[in-house]
Amino acid sequence: MTHLSDSGATAPATDFTPVRIRDAVRRILDAEAMPPIVQAGHPVLRQLAAPFDGQLDAAELGAFIARMREVMHAAPGVGLAAPQLGIPLRVAVLEDQYTIDPASSAARDREPLEFLAVLNPRYRPVGTETASFYEGCLSVSGYQAVVSRHRQIEFTYLTPEGQPNRQLLSGWQARIAQHETDHLDGTLYLDRAELRSLSSNAEHSARWAQPGIDEARHTLGFLPDQDNGTHAPSAQRSGS
Repeated sequence: MTHLSDSGATAPATDFTPVRIRDAVRRILDAEAMPPIVQAGHPVLRQLAAPFDGQLDAAELGAFIARMREVMHAAPGVGLAAPQLGIPLRVAVLEDQYTIDPASSAARDREPLEFLAVLNPRYRPVGTETASFYEGCLSVSGYQAVVSRHRQIEFTYLTPEGQPNRQLLSGWQARIAQHETDHLDGTLYLDRAELRSLSSNAEHSARWAQPGIDEARHTLGFLPDQDNGTHAPSAQRSGS
């Protein structure tokens, strides 16, 4: 089975069996050290992760989610998907409790996001408005690029207890949910990025760390038809 991502690339389904998934998770849980975050180029990041359907029992799932949260905090980051630990399973954790300056928070519509552990997440756009901002990824270490994403989404998933849930997310919360769900479909943020905006972390901090993207857009020459970071582009990208 394959999956056609929004970037037009074909993501093959994982060849991990339920037994291989469980054994790989157990190795992570048994190790004393935290697992490394898989980097771009590893095939697991380009595979369609397996739906969660009981590959782990409740205790194993809870321990794995706790380990994912630990790795996310240590990185530090605001989200982590199981493939980023080498596990092709549709499980992700999200949390954004970082304090940023009020101007950046307002420009990015960034509100705190309480910890979420999600199984088999999906999203769909609500409305046509999108927002464009610099975005990074723990699996593409050292770089950031501007990505246009849906400003508001309907986010559906199962809780670790198996209960279906549905949330309306907007702004930065919606961006985090889209980014992590994309990982489960073999999509990296670079597949959606304005590549002319690509910057090392050092260059981004030195030049483009403003709340919005206007200065970078004008100087680097991307999104020339946009007036600011929020827009309704002619080519709308759909969710996974």
